[in-house]
Amino acid sequence: LQHVVAGLTPPLARGFGVTRAYEAVDDSSGVRRDADGTWRIRLGARVRVRIAIGNAGPRYHVAIVDPLPAAFEAINPALAGEGQAVPPAPRWASADRIPLFAEHVNVRSDRFEAFRTRLDPGRYDLVYIAIATTPGDFAAPAPRAEDMYSPETFGRGAAERVIVEARAR
Repeated sequence: LQHVVAGLTPPLARGFGVTRAYEAVDDSSGVRRDADGTWRIRLGARVRVRIAIGNAGPRYHVAIVDPLPAAFEAINPALAGEGQAVPPAPRWASADRIPLFAEHVNVRSDRFEAFRTRLDPGRYDLVYIAIATTPGDFAAPAPRAEDMYSPETFGRGAAERVIVEARAR
C-alpha cells in the first residue's frame, strides 16, 4: 500500500494562533529539523510536543487537538507505570508564554486532546510526551484550537512531515 500526501495544510488563524514543535527529551540528537521543515526523529525517542496557542480575547469551552503522526504514541500521564510524562523545565520555556494546564485531557491512539472551560487572553504552551514507535515517512496533521460553541473562532497550525529513522545518519 502506498500513499502520497498531495500537500501539507498551511496554518490559519481565526481567533487562535497555533504552532507545534518537537524536542528530544532524553538525547538531543534524537530529534532534529531539516532546513525544509521536515522533522527527523530517531526510532524509540521520547519526544516533547509543544503546542503554542495565542488568543487575543477571553475564550470559553476551548478544545485543543493535536493529531499524532502514525509513528507516534502519546504517553498518558494518568496511567500508572508511565513514569514522569512531562519532564520539568523544558529548555525552550520562556517568560512570554504561560503553561497551559488542561482541565480535561484525552489521550487517544490517533490524537492528544486538551480542554479548558475558560482561556484568558495570552500566549500559552501545552506540553505532552510521545514516543516514536514506527520507522517511516509520515504526515503530522495540523494541530488546532477551537471555541467549541463558536465554530467561527478557531486556529490551525501547519501540517508537517515527520520521518522516523531506525538509525542516525
